[in-house]
Order: sequence, then C-alpha cells, then structure tokens
Amino acid sequence: MDRVIQKSKWNAKRILTIAGIAGIVALIAGSVYFTSGKSKLNVDTERITISEIKKGAFQENIPVNGIVLPLSTIYLDALEGGRVEEKFVEDGAMMKKDQPILRLSNTDLELQLANQETQVFNVLTQMQIAKNNVEQNSISRQNQDADVDNALKEAERVYNLNKKLYDQKVIGSQDYQSSKNLYEYQLRRKKLTEQIMKTDAVSMKQQVEQATESYEQMKRSLALMRKKVGDLIVRAPVDGQLTSLDAEIGESKNKGQRLGQIDVMSGFKVRVDIDEHYISRIFVGLTGSCDIAGKSYQLKIKKVYTQVTNGRFQVDMEFTDKAPESIRRGQTLQIRLALSDETQAILVPKGGFYQQTGGNWIFKLNENGTIAYKVDIQLGRQNPDFYEVLGGLKPGDKVVTSSYENYGTMQELILKK
Repeated sequence: MDRVIQKSKWNAKRILTIAGIAGIVALIAGSVYFTSGKSKLNVDTERITISEIKKGAFQENIPVNGIVLPLSTIYLDALEGGRVEEKFVEDGAMMKKDQPILRLSNTDLELQLANQETQVFNVLTQMQIAKNNVEQNSISRQNQDADVDNALKEAERVYNLNKKLYDQKVIGSQDYQSSKNLYEYQLRRKKLTEQIMKTDAVSMKQQVEQATESYEQMKRSLALMRKKVGDLIVRAPVDGQLTSLDAEIGESKNKGQRLGQIDVMSGFKVRVDIDEHYISRIFVGLTGSCDIAGKSYQLKIKKVYTQVTNGRFQVDMEFTDKAPESIRRGQTLQIRLALSDETQAILVPKGGFYQQTGGNWIFKLNENGTIAYKVDIQLGRQNPDFYEVLGGLKPGDKVVTSSYENYGTMQELILKK
C-alpha cells in the first residue's frame, strides 16, 4: 500500500536563498553603520606619539643662529695711495698698537715732501733776513736818536748860556735869538725822531710777526706732508688680530681702499639673524641663552639693526658674564631668544599634528586609552618645545602629538597595541 511522503520545508536551496538574503542584509547594515556617524580608523599605538598635557613654567622664545665676532673691529684703509713695497706680517698675526703691517711707496707724495721742505727752508731764510733787517734798522734808528739827543743837549746848553749872557747884556740879541732857534729846532727834531721810532717799532714788530706766522704755517704744512708720507707705512691702530689682509707685493692701492682689519680680542659678540616677523618684538635688553661645551651661557641684545634684508634683520648680543674660552671668531651658535618672562601655563609638547590642524584641534584619548577623538583647542604662544594651551585641554589629558598626515578626515582613532 502506498503512503504519502512529506516534503521537507528547509531544503538546501531554500537554506542557501535565506543565507544569501541574510548576507545582503548584513552587508547593507554594515555599510549603513560604517557610513553613518563618526568615521574611524585603527591605529597601532607604537606608530604614534602620545603626550600628556601638563602645567609648568613657560617662556616664549625662538631659536636663532648667531655668528661669533670680535667685540669691536677696526678697519684698515689706505690713508694714501701707493704701491705695496713690503709686508712686515701676514694675515692672522697678533698685532701691537703702532706695529707696522706693510709699506707703500708713492713717488709723487715723496716729491711733494721734498718741495715742501725746500719752501720751508726758503721761508726760514727770509724770516731770518727780515729779523736781521729789523735789527739793523733798529740800531740805525737808535744811533740817529743818540745824535739827536746829543744835538739837543748842546743846543740847550748854548741857549741857556746865551740867555744868561743876554740878560747881563754881554751878547747881543742876534746871538741869543740864534741859539734859541737852534734849541727849539732840536726839540722839534727830538719829538719827530721819537714818533718815527715808535712807528718803525710797530712796523718792524708786524713784519717779524708776519714772517714768524708764515714760517709756523709752513712748518705745520710740512708736518702734515711728513705725516702723509709717514702714512705710507700702514700700522696697527690698536692691539688685536690682523684679519682679511688684502695686499700683495707690487700691487697698487688707491687712497681709501680697504686693506684689512684688526679684530680687538678683548671680548666677543654674537651677530644674530632674526625673521622680520619678530621685528616689532625685538629691542635692546632682551636676553637669550645658548649651550657651549655642556654649559649654558646667557646673552643680552646690545644693538638692533632695523634694516631688513631678504626677510631678516640682525642684532648684536653680548655675553652677560665672561665669554667661554673655547669660542672662536666665525663660530655658529644656536641661541634661544626669550620674547617673554617665565610664567605658569598649560603645555602641550610640540609635534607634527600642528601641520595638519593649525593648532585648532587635536586627537584626545579617552580614559581607557582605547580611542582618540577630535576636540577643538586653542593655542597661544610657543617655544621650541611646547605650545601654550589657552582652551580645550586640561592637565592630565593625553593627546596624539605625532603627524596626522595619514588620518584624512577621520573623526576617531581606534588605538590597538
């Protein structure tokens, strides 16, 4: 007897169809889940830098480079042009004040000196002749005055004698009047002689003074000319080291041409280049520090050069204490130039994150350290090590400070070890 066989409701075909549909639904659900809400990315913690937000001492400073220079430099220029005949020292030599460096020759200048010396000799001769003439004229005038005095005395004696005789009626009026006229004549002659001698004395004095002044002026001119010839020997103006000597035997140098320089070795300064962005914040008195041979040294700005060249300007800094003995001219120093006083602030270490975020946001870790999510922040001042946090973070928070270059627009980072 035949019996009816019941068909199974879960045959293989049906099961495969249901599984396919379930897979499609799961795929759609997963797609919706991952495309809606926050985008996430798995990140290996060993490939990122996690830093803790701390509160501590903060000072705004910028790193700058400086070149060590002597405290002062004296430039050597050719005071007179000429041909280099002899070099007494070589570049780099330590010099004493007035020590000769090199000798120039200038035939024209030496010829002028010879002519000047001849002129001075001629003026001296003329002055001596003038003095001799004055003395001779004075002697002649004195002899003349002596003759006048003698004639006056004789005329006075005769006049007085004749006056007595005339009063006694011994002689006539003719003899008396004759002696009186002669006496009066000699008086007028005496006065005239005295006047002439006074005038001659003033004139002779002026002649002597003019001759003397002319001679002294010629002597000064000669001394100046001798100095110019003496300047053909270039000497060290101060104690120091001779550097940048640019002169070779036989080479011609023009007046005013740079020959070299003397570096005064009494101390050092540092010539620092700074970006023009900071020019309004740089002034005399600002301090900085640098590390040399494992020791920190303090420096202070002494002079600001406001001229901007290629987007940079320069300042001179000097060591506040004794300069390190190991530094040398031309050495480059890395200096931390302080732009503010030291204060307490919330700090985030510097890192590559700033290039992608501009300091406007950062990935902050949750309490378990398993997820890092975006938070908005506000940063203020900076130094080579830290940014100052003005808002969005507090001490104890942990953040990702390495580069975000590979994170695209991710909202969360799933941290895996």
